[in-house]
Amino acid sequence: MSKAQHHSNSAARAAADKLLAEAAHLQAIEDNPLTAEEIAMFEMFEREGWSPERRRAHILRRIEDRGRVAAAE
Repeated sequence: MSKAQHHSNSAARAAADKLLAEAAHLQAIEDNPLTAEEIAMFEMFEREGWSPERRRAHILRRIEDRGRVAAAE
């Protein structure tokens, strides 16, 4: 990897980290802080380069799964 590519990747990672921190802060303000599991999920999205569409589908599937579990209880 060239120095330019490494710098670009580092800058993109820093921007993603900042956005996640801001999102977590907003969730906390709303009295709905992100869980460690949710933070790990968003970090995985960045690390693995998931597209926004794939991320949304994954999150919606998680919500649906939780709804099924709650209805079964």
